[in-house]
Amino acid sequence: MGVKRSLQSGGTLLGLLGNVLTILSTATNYWNHSTGGHSGLWQECNGSLCSNIPCQTMLAVTGACMVLAAGCGIVGLVMGLRILCQEGNSRGQTTSAIFFLCGLLLLIALTGYTVKNAWKNDIIFSWSYFLGWLALPFSVLAGFCFLLADMIVQGTDAISGFPVCL
Repeated sequence: MGVKRSLQSGGTLLGLLGNVLTILSTATNYWNHSTGGHSGLWQECNGSLCSNIPCQTMLAVTGACMVLAAGCGIVGLVMGLRILCQEGNSRGQTTSAIFFLCGLLLLIALTGYTVKNAWKNDIIFSWSYFLGWLALPFSVLAGFCFLLADMIVQGTDAISGFPVCL
């Protein structure tokens, strides 16, 4: 297995891990703990009773960005698997861009949520929130893996016409 194939495999694996973490973070209700219970992007729970959170602008933006990031992660993962399963010199520029977009959406969502809640004294960030932050570097690193693999493909194509043995 060459370097290009190793980078594509690593990018696919990192994309899978980032996507699993993004989906877990988005779907669970443990973004923060307060004295009365815990809440996520969609529901707040007091004891064993959970109710939907009324619409708040920053919470809606955070939820939308997280859902879009999960969708981009799935698309990037499918594209990465397609590149990995094809033989030959497949280009990964689009896959790389998709994973970078996923990382950007995660950054927007998590920064907005942090700014909204960081100044509240009775709130402690919880594991769902930290899973979202953990998904961010995995998505960006997946994008870099596919970008580097594509640079190897471009470099190989560029020097293939020269009558030099390297």
